[in-house]
Amino acid sequence: MTAQVLAGALADDGRRRVFGAVVLGAADRAAVAARTGLTAREVVTALRRLADAGVVTGVDGDLRVDGDWLREAAAGPPAPDAGPVDAGERVLRTFLRDGVLVGLPAQRGRRRVLLAHIATSFEPGVRYPERAVDDTLRGWCAGGASDHVTLRRYLIDEALLSREQGVYWRTG
Repeated sequence: MTAQVLAGALADDGRRRVFGAVVLGAADRAAVAARTGLTAREVVTALRRLADAGVVTGVDGDLRVDGDWLREAAAGPPAPDAGPVDAGERVLRTFLRDGVLVGLPAQRGRRRVLLAHIATSFEPGVRYPERAVDDTLRGWCAGGASDHVTLRRYLIDEALLSREQGVYWRTG
């Protein structure tokens, strides 16, 4: 169980209202319906989803919030003992998830750090046709945060890639 599961379970307004009613002491479906103003069907559906996520227990009787599970989800995974992190690493952690771009920094310096990392996808001295460059950059854009054409333009503008007659090579 993770904080993402908790966030997903509480993403719906009705489920949040049901969760709140249980936290405040509603011990059965009728009490939850009375406190939330939701129909019995909406309450049952919300309770089932909350129980499936592991947030609420006792759906058929005595409703309770699983406090131990909430504490574990709030604590999250233990942080690795990595020591100090430099600014470049921080930029990469912020804008890359599992090797996929989740956004482009607005600040030029941060964007340059990210682009320099992406440029390592290309071997120095090797000439690439535009299609190969696009295919490589599409892998970085799988999350939809940016597109490969924008990345290619930035790489050229920052002199990390050079281009001549549809052929690209790593420079910077």
